[in-house]
Amino acid sequence: MLSVVLVLVFLSCGILAWRRRNRNKDEPPPLPGALPLIGHIHLLLGNSSQLWDLTKKMSYACLNAGGVASFYIGPRPMYLVTDPEDCMLITNTCLQKDAFYDFGKPWLGDGLITAAFPIWKVHRKLLNPAFNQFILDGFIDVFNRQARRLVKDLVGEVDKGPFDQFDYLLPSSLETTCLTVMAVDFSDKSLLNSKYVHATQNMYKFVTERFQKPWLHSDVTFNWSSLKRKQDESLKIMRNMSDTVLKKRKAEYLNNKKQAKPEDTAEGPKFTPFIDILLELAIEKGAFSDRQIKEHVDTLLLSGYDTTASALMYTMLLVGSYPEVQEKIGDELHNIFGDKDRDVTKQDLSELVYLEAVLKETIRMYPLAPIIARKLDQDIKLRNYTLSNGRTCLLSAYGLHRHPIWGPNVEQFKPERWLNSETLPQCPTAFSGFGMGRRICIGKSYALMSMKTTLAHVFRRYRVSGNHLLMKTNLDVMLKPVSGYYIKIEMRKKT
Repeated sequence: MLSVVLVLVFLSCGILAWRRRNRNKDEPPPLPGALPLIGHIHLLLGNSSQLWDLTKKMSYACLNAGGVASFYIGPRPMYLVTDPEDCMLITNTCLQKDAFYDFGKPWLGDGLITAAFPIWKVHRKLLNPAFNQFILDGFIDVFNRQARRLVKDLVGEVDKGPFDQFDYLLPSSLETTCLTVMAVDFSDKSLLNSKYVHATQNMYKFVTERFQKPWLHSDVTFNWSSLKRKQDESLKIMRNMSDTVLKKRKAEYLNNKKQAKPEDTAEGPKFTPFIDILLELAIEKGAFSDRQIKEHVDTLLLSGYDTTASALMYTMLLVGSYPEVQEKIGDELHNIFGDKDRDVTKQDLSELVYLEAVLKETIRMYPLAPIIARKLDQDIKLRNYTLSNGRTCLLSAYGLHRHPIWGPNVEQFKPERWLNSETLPQCPTAFSGFGMGRRICIGKSYALMSMKTTLAHVFRRYRVSGNHLLMKTNLDVMLKPVSGYYIKIEMRKKT
């Protein structure tokens, strides 16, 4: 009897909420496919490949609707936006991440990705100096060394047919990120390394699965689920690594302070891992606790290695799909390096204009974080609609990157579009490969430096081939390859 009463109460509340959902007369049009009471919930069900197909379908429907649309998870109304100007207004006005990001808090705590706005504002200001160009220039030797190691590892795949490039790119990117973030070298392929990669990849899946199951959105139900138990197992592995590294590095930092010698007056950037900057802020200024340092380290690792590996993978596959693009890259590299197998310098990075265009066009085609969610803390008046305070707003980078503002060839891979600033969209949020608005990725310059250095070494040595049209992807928080992303490599003939 009690269960029947509860069901009737739930249905009554749902019907009431459903009937009252559109009190705002300037509400954007709803996306198709909604059912009474449950809204669009049924469309979320399925695997992560189906979720990505749904994301693309909804983004195109939103574009066709004028760039702003509404949808419903049960009686809960939400928004989807693909208009660049409207996205810029939303992201610069509402800086609070949506509650969906709380799903990642057991992993990242109050790191820059998941932190509430008041905490993010303070911590971002403290961390900005760690990403100034002088500090980043100190990483060039690491980037070159790691790129050479990758090139050497790839030799075994020459002329042997298609292979899984992710098997090489993911460990290489993790090693590079661990060196620059924590000054820890995992190049020995230790068990900790493989366990960490496996645990982080699982965490993406767990967060996505929780999003797809609205009954697990509540901590009350989630804490009793088998998904929570599996998540805790992965968290234990990741926390073990960050705890071990922080304890070791903190002891080294304090020991180095005791034995400090007069400052070296030599000119030029010095290698300073990010964790040392965090420790200095914590110990000298009391800015961070040990817990906060670990949260920022975990966030930097996540946003560093996985996104870099994915971007390199998509780039190599696309370059291998377009011989004319590969030839232009080869010409640019030959003009800069000739036949010399020297390291990439700071000056070289500024001259790798076409290679950077290829990278940006790759990320436009395959945005690594296709969806960004914001909590609206006020009514937002857009050009054609008004979004209501208190609701969730999803901003589609995938939709932005396919907006007509990019021109009639928006669906085509055209790196040349980046070579003329006058023909590029003038709205900053039209390209959202590194986030958008004031909460844009703090590591954008770091990522571009690392990837350009890696690709310069790889494309000087190898010619790649593949077919990106065969690739299938899914959405596990980030856009991930499932199949069809293998490539072939051969030695590049010297001219």
